[in-house]
Amino acid sequence: MSASQALDLQAQALDAARFRMLADHVPAWIALYGAADHRCLFANRGYAEAFGLTQQSIIGKHFSEIVGAQAYEEVRGPVEELVRELKPVVYERLLAHPSGEEAYLEIHLIPQFDEHGVLLGSWVLVYDITRHRVAERRLRESEARLDKFMQATVEGILFHRDGVMTDVNVPLCELTGWPRHELIGKHVMAFVAEDEVPKVREVMRLGQELRYETVILHRDGSRIPVELIMRTLERDQERLRMAVVRDIRDRLANEARIQHLAHHDGLTGLLNRTAFMDRMALLMRRAERRGEMLALLFIDLDNFKRVNDSLGHLEGDQVLTTVSERLLGALRGSDLVGRFGGDEFVVLLSDLESRDDIRVVLEALLSVVEVPVKADGRALSVTPSIGVAVFPDHGRKAEELIQHADTAMYRAKARGRATYQFFEPALAETAYADLVLEAELAQGLTRNEFELFFQPQVEAATGQLSGAEALLRWRHPQRGLLSPDSFIFVAERHRLMLALGEWVLREAATTARRWREQGLTRGLGAMRIAVNLSRMQFNLDGFGDIVRRVLAEAGAPGQWLELELTERMLIEDVEHAPTTLAALRAQGLTVSVDDFGTGYTSLAHLTELPLDKLKIDQSFVARLPDDVGAQAITRAIVQMAVGLGLTVTAEGVRTAAQWQLLASWGCQQFQGELVGAPMSAADFEAWVKAR
Repeated sequence: MSASQALDLQAQALDAARFRMLADHVPAWIALYGAADHRCLFANRGYAEAFGLTQQSIIGKHFSEIVGAQAYEEVRGPVEELVRELKPVVYERLLAHPSGEEAYLEIHLIPQFDEHGVLLGSWVLVYDITRHRVAERRLRESEARLDKFMQATVEGILFHRDGVMTDVNVPLCELTGWPRHELIGKHVMAFVAEDEVPKVREVMRLGQELRYETVILHRDGSRIPVELIMRTLERDQERLRMAVVRDIRDRLANEARIQHLAHHDGLTGLLNRTAFMDRMALLMRRAERRGEMLALLFIDLDNFKRVNDSLGHLEGDQVLTTVSERLLGALRGSDLVGRFGGDEFVVLLSDLESRDDIRVVLEALLSVVEVPVKADGRALSVTPSIGVAVFPDHGRKAEELIQHADTAMYRAKARGRATYQFFEPALAETAYADLVLEAELAQGLTRNEFELFFQPQVEAATGQLSGAEALLRWRHPQRGLLSPDSFIFVAERHRLMLALGEWVLREAATTARRWREQGLTRGLGAMRIAVNLSRMQFNLDGFGDIVRRVLAEAGAPGQWLELELTERMLIEDVEHAPTTLAALRAQGLTVSVDDFGTGYTSLAHLTELPLDKLKIDQSFVARLPDDVGAQAITRAIVQMAVGLGLTVTAEGVRTAAQWQLLASWGCQQFQGELVGAPMSAADFEAWVKAR
């Protein structure tokens, strides 16, 4: 071999090494197959390794051996095309790996000719285009999802290029009333309310991604408040602006309702306390500047709780609604009307010349409110008690007027209800005294300043002790021993009566147990301690359960106590009273009607109510035996009660003549000074032992 030949061989080897190095590092699989036998003549590292071979072991193998029989059949078509046409062929193939992953391959078949144009073989160049195809697929899927979303969502969606709409969905067409073909190609500003155009144009100019509220126009010209959510995105390889158009009419209506409820009563639609006080303060400042008179009316419905308890809250709400409508109908548009809660209404009158103008309104309100209200198919009489405070005479601040009108209202109730009362300075003094007394009452309960006195009750025939009435007393630290007349009104008004009444009941039960443990009542049979109930206690929901709990805590059975109710208490709750009384008697308690003859109980009521005893009021007994009228009434009461199987007790017996006369008529028990005055527990126990 000559030197030149050796150099040529060395150069060829160097070229081959360079070619192989280049082929091994290009991002493609490369192979060369012979044209006649389709056997591999060359393969770069990527191609060989793709089929689990080496660059040496792959040489000489048939194409079908390398790619597999199935793949060979799949690519035979492109190979035959190359041989037939003698032109490069490009095709794609999806390759599934055993792991389940898929690869997208782009395959180039390039013919190789000799210097005479004879086909020697074909180059195979394989490019992995998986990343590109996956990206394209994801883009198509994204666009498909967007198209589905556009049609499935209830919100309007539009795309625009420089303001010109390129696509819209069906909900947007339904929202605006325009068909799709009339929206496409139109400028979005043509559908924006004129007063909103500057704002929308500025958002478009800045190209911001944000959400904001504006107003668009319906095809019929009506305004539609909407929220626009603006985004910039690419669709079909085009940069577009997308707007989600959200109808906010319902939301704005709800917000307006919430705003209304924030200032108005949810049931009646009247101003609530906060809104009323705010507007009242404004009117007071105006009246002060002008030197005008205002009148604040505080209205409370008499015995409204009885309506709720007897007919239910739904019917009670109907009564309140009817009353509010009547108040509005009887007043001028310039007058403020509010509801402070429950059955409390307030009215502020303006444009007044004198108190006579106020009285005219008061009389009108009394007349319209007390007209029977239809509820549960029946007519109910609801009467108002009204307190009046005048600006500026009775106060220059809203809170002060409210307080004084409230004070006057309670005085109106005390006068007999269904009336009105102007505030007077003396009422403020009384209100202040009540406030002090209320605080002292609460302290008295915690400091154990209350105690029970006991007045004996005896059998008319034998004079034997049959029971005792428990009478509440308050040992006030400064004022000494106080009877209930000094504090019960305040206790009932401020609901302290519930705690006080429960204390009396528990103390009476505890005392009854102590007396029996001491043997004080031995031989006296079923001697009971009588406890007076307040209206507030008796009307309390679950009162029977409270009594059961108190008896259990005191360790006393119901047979040791007697509960006394007034006629008025029974008649005010005549529908529910039988149920409550039956629950009490089921616990062994005796139930009696106190001060009988001073109320309005009819014979029919006595036959309907589950009662055990009737106590004749001492106002009748005091006129015996000389007053003929008192004789007739008292004798009739005794005979009636005995005929109904009730035990009859006469209160206030002071003389032997009264005792003899009442006993002759059939009265079974006596209570009064002739028997014994009210005594402390210690004195009563000594009195019993002395007998």
